Amino acid sequence: MAADFPGAVLFACTENSIRSPIAEAILKHLLGHRIYVDSAGIRAGEVDGFAIAVLDEMGIDLSRHRSKTFDDLQDSSFDLIVSLSPEAQHAAIEMTRTMACDVEFWNTFDPSLTEGNREIQLQAYRDVRDQLMARIRKRFPEDLKPQV
Repeated sequence: MAADFPGAVLFACTENSIRSPIAEAILKHLLGHRIYVDSAGIRAGEVDGFAIAVLDEMGIDLSRHRSKTFDDLQDSSFDLIVSLSPEAQHAAIEMTRTMACDVEFWNTFDPSLTEGNREIQLQAYRDVRDQLMARIRKRFPEDLKPQV
């Protein structure tokens, strides 16, 4: 069954500051020893402090993430691109016209659009984190941890 897993996954969103870095960090945390994982955006933005905070709650460090665009990618040999915003979906389709690469669209809410106090905003980021975690666990269900 492990052969069905992509060897390289790219998560893409609009600014590579919230959704795609969260997804990248979660998949790296779970399966980074078996799958190459990266992320990119249509535009580069600053990594969002709330994204750092909600991953820190899970013991995952996002503070060193540097946003990048599709043009900044070191490698474009991905087996799977998961786009998390409509803009990223269009870019992924364009990028893969001449590549043998699967593209999946996981339309994911942008929590930076949430208004309210700090706790309300943090909860929106937690919801996105938890939805991405559930989606990633469903898409990559096999326990690929090394056999001891």
